[in-house]
Amino acid sequence: MATAMVISSANSLLAMLNEPHPHLKVHALSNLNAFVDNFWPEISTSVTLIESLYEDEEFDQRQLAALLVSKVFYYLGELNDSLSYALGAGPLFDVSEDSDYVHTLLAKAIDEYAALRSKELNREAVKVDPRLEAIVERMLDKCILEGKFQQAIGIAVECRRLDKLEEAITKSDNIQGTLSYCINISHTFVNLREYRREVLLLLVKIYQKLPTPDYLSICQCLMDLDDPEGVVSILEKLLRSANKDEALLAFQIAFDLVENERQAFLLNVRDRLPEPKLKPSEVPQHGSSEPVGAQNQEVNAGSDQTSPSEDVSMADEANTPVSNVMDPAEVTYADRLVKVKGILSGETSIQLTLQFLYSHNRSDLLILKTIKQSVEMRNSVCHSATINANAIMHAGTTVDTFLRENLDWLSRATNWAKFSATAGLGVIHRGHLQQGRSLMAPYLPQSGAVGGGSPYSEGGALYALGLIHANHGEGIKQFLRDSLRSTNVEVIQHGACLGLGLSSLGTADEEIYDDVKNVLYTDSAVAGEAAGISMGLLMVGSGSEKASEMLAYAHETQHEKIIRGLALGIALTVYGREEEADTLIEQLTRDQDPILRYGGMYALALAYRGTANNKAIRQLLHFAVSDVSDDVRRTAVLALGFVLYSEPEQTPRIVSLLSESYNPHVRYGAALAVGISCAGTGLSEAISLLEPLTSDVVDFVRQGALIAMAMVMVQTSEAIDPRVGNFR
Repeated sequence: MATAMVISSANSLLAMLNEPHPHLKVHALSNLNAFVDNFWPEISTSVTLIESLYEDEEFDQRQLAALLVSKVFYYLGELNDSLSYALGAGPLFDVSEDSDYVHTLLAKAIDEYAALRSKELNREAVKVDPRLEAIVERMLDKCILEGKFQQAIGIAVECRRLDKLEEAITKSDNIQGTLSYCINISHTFVNLREYRREVLLLLVKIYQKLPTPDYLSICQCLMDLDDPEGVVSILEKLLRSANKDEALLAFQIAFDLVENERQAFLLNVRDRLPEPKLKPSEVPQHGSSEPVGAQNQEVNAGSDQTSPSEDVSMADEANTPVSNVMDPAEVTYADRLVKVKGILSGETSIQLTLQFLYSHNRSDLLILKTIKQSVEMRNSVCHSATINANAIMHAGTTVDTFLRENLDWLSRATNWAKFSATAGLGVIHRGHLQQGRSLMAPYLPQSGAVGGGSPYSEGGALYALGLIHANHGEGIKQFLRDSLRSTNVEVIQHGACLGLGLSSLGTADEEIYDDVKNVLYTDSAVAGEAAGISMGLLMVGSGSEKASEMLAYAHETQHEKIIRGLALGIALTVYGREEEADTLIEQLTRDQDPILRYGGMYALALAYRGTANNKAIRQLLHFAVSDVSDDVRRTAVLALGFVLYSEPEQTPRIVSLLSESYNPHVRYGAALAVGISCAGTGLSEAISLLEPLTSDVVDFVRQGALIAMAMVMVQTSEAIDPRVGNFR
């Protein structure tokens, strides 16, 4: 020990490497390996000699030489060379060693392996070094053996090793919890859509092998995989079960699917479910059961009586009286089937939401009255803003008291202000599916009632019907189509197109698409703008080839309004498509027309919404500082809010420098980016960033900052942040 303590140089050991006897070389290598942490600068002068020992295939301890060279290169900061020699060290490179050297090289190895696997699966000509693969596998096996399952899952997902992912999940002591963790990281960290599908397919396979499968999670995965058949088979199995709890689980699954509001998928599931052999009127009802809600019930009605088909009670069907002719199992199944179809149609959730919003409405009409008295009578902008404020305050509550009490004041709205005022009724009555058309009847075309003479109120009424029936337009689509076909007035066409787009959201209905396209081809600026947006709403998230057709027409037309509408419509078609949208995004962002580049920013925002994808963020930041068009720059910054809304705390940090830009359009975009991504969070950093912008020298920047501040402070009290009281 005394000798070891007085060693002050590695020169003597390095000299032994030149000795002809192999045992002396091995002795030198062993000791140098032990002292390399302290003497690596001296050893580095002889690294060529040590490398030659590794390259000598007749030398027994080649791997020891490789390990020593690897450590020297590690200290020199040459991590690529260090990893290369660590691979040559074979089992001597101990993945379980707790040292900075091992931790750093393991991280490097995993990154290198993950990058190679990614290229390999993308069919690029690469070859993965089996020694590198062996190190990663040893690391994975070590994690699984030590019970570090989350670490193993993270490495397996990053390295695209689904076999190891399955092994880590099945060997974990809490399989359900581990599967939930996997679902979370697949949505949070897996950027490639196709690879995410592979992970989710594996998770579904593992879920289905469990003694008691988690059907809620399975159906969520199947929805992400766009597999309605799989969901239908699970729902049918649960609905036919004699166990009441399984039937209730089917209802819960249906509610969870509806909450995601993927209308095309929900329609597919509902249409694939069989029709009940018994008609709803033949299904015996529960005399003593209190209905939870009713599909056709008036929001403010006092009666609890509902028709059999409207009853959405989740009560036990076991005590249902049945006649001798009916099979009790079929009666129960038919009853459950009617209910689950009602849930999947969205009507049950809408009615329950409508009842809740009506009964819990706490909006303060005095605020609106004060605003109305404070603004100038002749100021049309403030007049419209007050009407819109009322619509937002009472959204979905069906309470239009303020409008009814101020009809004379309301009648001062003209032209597009009248259009917006009428459309605002659609926001207030959102979800009032049964009464929507009768409520809007006085304003609808050819009604002969009050207000029927103005095309602006008629167009606004058709738009309002779309807002009322948004995503649930089965009962109103035909009326809107007829209204669109029967008029040549561009303002009415504008409202009808928007209404059709909203009511048929995401359905990709070809007949409606053709009707809207015919309006587009009339080359009317006002109607064409709405037609472009409507086409996008119809095809939202479909990644449809129709986008190319829309882009071609955008290049042909001379109307800026139509180009803008089509640009937004194209962006909507790639909603949630991530890397699948890259080709179209590239076309838009490289276009000479700034309006189409502006559409490209929205395409980036919607394709990568909520993913916090680094590539998308880099692209948006690039356009935010380099594009020659202020519109494009503003939209690029604003789009960051959509990409980052799942990680709101990041947004103020990312846009902080942009909020101080010399360009007011960039400052405006930064404000709204924070408002969009941090909406309802009351985030202190967001409020701090927006405060100086509310007193900006440019009026529209102040406007954007005030809107954004309101969005951030939604449902935030003074107890959370004292600045809320001052702002209000």
